[in-house]
Formats: sequence, structure tokens, C-alpha cells
Amino acid sequence: MTKWFNVGKIVNTHGIRGEVRVISRTDFANERYKVGNTLYIFMENADAPIEVKVARHRVHKSFDLLTFEGYDNINLVEKFKGAMIKIPETQLQPLNEGEYYFHEIIGCTVITEEGEIIGQVKEILTPGANDVWVVKRKNGKDVLIPYIDDIVKAVDVAEKKITIHPMEGLLE
Repeated sequence: MTKWFNVGKIVNTHGIRGEVRVISRTDFANERYKVGNTLYIFMENADAPIEVKVARHRVHKSFDLLTFEGYDNINLVEKFKGAMIKIPETQLQPLNEGEYYFHEIIGCTVITEEGEIIGQVKEILTPGANDVWVVKRKNGKDVLIPYIDDIVKAVDVAEKKITIHPMEGLLE
């Protein structure tokens, strides 16, 4: 059975020439949306995904705008609103050491170097300079952990465990 990974969500159309507006959920938008790449559109209540090839990609404000081969009219893409764009596991590229896919980090248990369990990573924010991991505590407010060497000391995706060195004020 194929394992699928979210790349983005089609939130609207853009213009009349078949462009769709996408909120991306990938660190690799420029690679994923490269002209000629194959993506899969998962529409609600559909039996199977729709395979599409990227014809054009550009960034507008905080959205990725995509046009697919053979879908050059607003009437052809209107039905894609609200659909998810995914790729199969076979399209994932190997990463450099110290780089991780979101699905590898989300769900990991975060502990301190002393062994204190902080909680589980529930989402990843990408504000700019570095990613920020949102950790859900059992009791209390979520903790924001910046993915920087001074704080994140070890990541073991196989064991789903992240070891951190909490700087003063981080866990308050």
C-alpha cells in the first residue's frame, strides 16, 4: 500500500487561466513544484487521486500558485478547491545529516538531557531563520522549541525521541 505525504492544500483558484492557490506544507516547495513534476490531487469523496504534472509555478504573497498541464482554464480547476496535494513516499529525496522531514519530527517525544519528559512535537512552524517545534505538554501550555544547535542536542527519528538542552526561560 502506498504511503502518501501532504505537500499542500488548494485553497482557491487564481485568475482565469487555470492557476490554483496553494498553502504549502512542505519545506521543499521549489523542488516539489518544479515544472514537469508529478503531483497527486486528493479530492474529498473521490475514489482515487488525480495525477497532474506541474506546468508553471510562482509565488504570490504567502501562496504558491500552480498551473497543471492540460488544466489551463478556471472551469477545469474550480473542482480542486479544498483538495489536498500529495506525493507518494517514493518521491521523497534523501536528506543531509541534521535535516528531517516534518513527518519524522511530528510525534517525537522531547526530553531534557537529564531525562525529564517535556511532551510531544505536535506541529512545526517555519517563521524564517529556523524552524520552531511546537511541543504539547501533558499539563500546561505548549512549549516552542527553536531548532538550533544550542538547544536541540540529539534527534533519533527511529526511536521518535528528541533530546534538548533547555536554556533559561525556555520551559516556562
